[in-house]
Amino acid sequence: MVARGSAAPPTPWSKSSAQPQISETAYVHSFSTIVGDVHIGADVLVAPGTSIRADKGQPFYVGDGSNIQDGVVIHGLEQGRVLGDDQQAYSVWIGKNTAITHMVLIHGPAYVGDNCFVGFRSTIFNARVGQGSIVMMHALIQDVEIPPGKLVPSGSVITTQQQADRLPDVTDADINFASHVIGLNHGLRSGYHRSTRANNVVSFAAARDAEKTEKDSSSHRSRQDTSQMPNTRLDSEVVNQVRHLLSSGYRIGVEYADTRRFQTSSWQSCGPIAGNREADVFAALEACVADHSRDYVRLIGIDTQSKRRVAETIIQRPGGASSSNGRSPSSSPSYESYSKPSSGGSYSGSTGLSTDVVDQVHRLISQGFLIGTEHADARRFQASTWHSCSPITARRDSEAIAALESCLAEHRGEYVKMFGIDTKTKRRVGETIIQRPNSRNGSAPSATSATSARPSSYSTPSSSSSSSSYSGKTGLSAEAVDQIRQLLRQGYQVGTEHADKRRFQTGSWYSCSPASSTREGEVIAAVEGCLAEHRGEYVRVFGIDTKSKRRVGETIIQRP
Repeated sequence: MVARGSAAPPTPWSKSSAQPQISETAYVHSFSTIVGDVHIGADVLVAPGTSIRADKGQPFYVGDGSNIQDGVVIHGLEQGRVLGDDQQAYSVWIGKNTAITHMVLIHGPAYVGDNCFVGFRSTIFNARVGQGSIVMMHALIQDVEIPPGKLVPSGSVITTQQQADRLPDVTDADINFASHVIGLNHGLRSGYHRSTRANNVVSFAAARDAEKTEKDSSSHRSRQDTSQMPNTRLDSEVVNQVRHLLSSGYRIGVEYADTRRFQTSSWQSCGPIAGNREADVFAALEACVADHSRDYVRLIGIDTQSKRRVAETIIQRPGGASSSNGRSPSSSPSYESYSKPSSGGSYSGSTGLSTDVVDQVHRLISQGFLIGTEHADARRFQASTWHSCSPITARRDSEAIAALESCLAEHRGEYVKMFGIDTKTKRRVGETIIQRPNSRNGSAPSATSATSARPSSYSTPSSSSSSSSYSGKTGLSAEAVDQIRQLLRQGYQVGTEHADKRRFQTGSWYSCSPASSTREGEVIAAVEGCLAEHRGEYVRVFGIDTKSKRRVGETIIQRP
């Protein structure tokens, strides 16, 4: 049978309720999922078990005649877009007559051109695959642009543009194989359509008509309920938010926190709202607001099936805007994504940490790492002897940030550094100093110039570097020079990488020319060369442990 798509759920970063646009000649199996702003073209086949979710990155486009086979997952980052063939921005673009085969993962920003073939269990992320290219099985394509008409062999890992440019051209045998697969799936689509008509299953047009009728009926019932609902003092935007959540099948929750608990994201629940009638929900919300008139109060949508929260919204703040009509002129609620990072990955709760540190916490947690912290006084810092703070096992940004601030408060007057912990490989990533003696916790880099920005990670005090001081003039900050000295003293080579704003958001960096020398002056000159060549971009330095083949002490030394 044929499945209907659904609108993306309301979230703090997107209030869009766009429905999938599915051609009447397309076939979408009932065991597949299509959510949000997705265009499905004519004669497309979407097989069982497929998930196409434009509930974060959006929109998606699947061109005419393409087929999306069993178990394919298509999703996208909140940020990052590709340019489609219609010159519009998309999170994911899949061209015409393209085969996306079993268990493929395409994660936007991603572009796959016309007449392409993507083999079983391959992954495409933050990349473009040119027209007529063939990607065989179990391949990874990331952060590159595959030129048109290229063959990606099975098992390939293509993560640099140099690798992509060296790929071989497709052969006639490759094209025949891909065309055969696409032809078979066109036959499947036609067969499914005939079977659907034989069993009197509604077409997409009829399904949409039925859905429209159902929505009209629901809207009518909602208006009836509203007319019977007692007057509420909640703001109209909050009322609309509640109605939208209820109509989407979510339960409503409400929490409160005083100023201290708000800063550490320690919220307490008001009484549970078990019903789904608007009048009951509004009454419970008003009761919580009245009981905690001097606290922060937030509204939550609860997906009871997946046991997760959606659309957290602060509807009252102490001594300021509230969600009640007739209070102050600024009575409309402030909608903010408290537990969800904003476009830059920033944490919206009050915190003494800089936005750079908060962004780093979000990136590490979103990549699956745990957060670790260590501290050292000035003497131990010079000897690189650090002590661990209490372990942080939190997987939520707000809880990890609260633990970080606790470590900072406990060790005022000392150096404190943060790092990610890869629990699988038992290694550290992204070491960052977030507190120094006699400086503000987690202070942001100086904005005076790009090259004088304070490094956001591991470095050494200048007092310890007098014996090997670099006498040449340099545009680098003293701390960046100290960082390079420390790395060289510990026997590491120094590497540099750069990224524009888009690639920085997705963690996609390019290497500058390698600094193979171990002489301080030559390394600093190489780093300055990278900075000069990539003005207006992010630039970072790091140490390379040539024995264990790992990185240490990544430090951003230039920002746009």
